[in-house]
Amino acid sequence: MAFIDYYKILGVDKNATEAEIKKAYRKLARKYHPDLNPNDKEAEVKFKQLNEANEVLSNPEFRKKYDKYGEHWKDGEAYEKARQQQQQQSQRQYGQTSGFEDFGGGAEYSDFFESMFGGNFSRSSRGRNVKFRGQDYNAQLHLNLKDVYNTQKHVLTVNGKNIRLSIPAGVTNGQIIKIKGKGGKGVNGGPNGDLYIEFIIENNTPFKRDGDNLYKIVDLDLYTAILGGEITIDTFSGKAKLKVKPHTQNGTQVKLKGQGFPKYKKVNDFGDLYITYNVKLPERLSNKEKTLFEELAKLQ
Repeated sequence: MAFIDYYKILGVDKNATEAEIKKAYRKLARKYHPDLNPNDKEAEVKFKQLNEANEVLSNPEFRKKYDKYGEHWKDGEAYEKARQQQQQQSQRQYGQTSGFEDFGGGAEYSDFFESMFGGNFSRSSRGRNVKFRGQDYNAQLHLNLKDVYNTQKHVLTVNGKNIRLSIPAGVTNGQIIKIKGKGGKGVNGGPNGDLYIEFIIENNTPFKRDGDNLYKIVDLDLYTAILGGEITIDTFSGKAKLKVKPHTQNGTQVKLKGQGFPKYKKVNDFGDLYITYNVKLPERLSNKEKTLFEELAKLQ
């Protein structure tokens, strides 16, 4: 497999900060996302490469190994350990007569060495297979705020595999969940890696979300604000009637208990909805209305 320069894939310098890497990934992921490029094989390949690059460079430990071992970063430390163990074994069996290890005929090498060098080394029946845990995968799932108001099923494609998810209502923007065993396949019987999913939630609603609470600005006409009355407003899940008290001031806030956002993994438990009144002055007055306002002004 040809070596892929992860820094080049993301278009960042090798000294890029974590924030710069994250910003570059998000920008390119949006550009090449399969949902925005249906039936575009090149975009699909590019998107997979971006995910792979982000999985490594956004993880400080993985990035350190990648910078040190390059394309063999996943097995770099194991390689060093196996090499040291093999050197010690060779010294015990054949002794060491100089400052260089004897790599002559008859030496025994582990399956790890054989896999690293294309099978050019002999393998003893006493050699041990080194088990490696599969690579962890990182993926992003872009959803709208309305999508996470109710629990829903979703199919996520990661490295060409479809993974069915049940997404609980109330997940938050930037929240990361782990799906055990859905990462890269283990080597030599080692355990699979895990899949980490970050939720990117876009809000294109008139509501502002803060935790489990929702906030909304509602226009209120001058006459209702002064005299009081009843209005109907849109909540996140339907409609609700509100009684407006006489002499309501601009900026007054009222709370609708339990009309906010569902709490994560808490059935039938919701935050609150806060309504802020924006009193609207009439833009045009008839002659009669103007006369009445002038009379009111004289009474004041």
